[in-house]
Amino acid sequence: MLTTWDVDAFLVLCEALARYRSATQLVNGSALLVQGGSGLMKNPALQVQAEAERTFLQVAARFGLTPSDRQSIKVEVGRDGNKGGADRLLS
Repeated sequence: MLTTWDVDAFLVLCEALARYRSATQLVNGSALLVQGGSGLMKNPALQVQAEAERTFLQVAARFGLTPSDRQSIKVEVGRDGNKGGADRLLS
């Protein structure tokens, strides 16, 4: 569940994913090595892609969006055995 305090962090997550996808399209549409001032060099889009991936995974972990982070999420079970959800909100 997101609160208004989470909006900026979630925005960073979404922007990192968008940046990753854009960089991936650039990498897939061009060579891994490009001509630089002193010869062939690694495509700069690879660095953008790697940085965006790191940012996405780091922020995604804060929201429990990676498999290992989901394992650590605890769900409170009420006295009646109900795990919550819509029934809890509507009661």
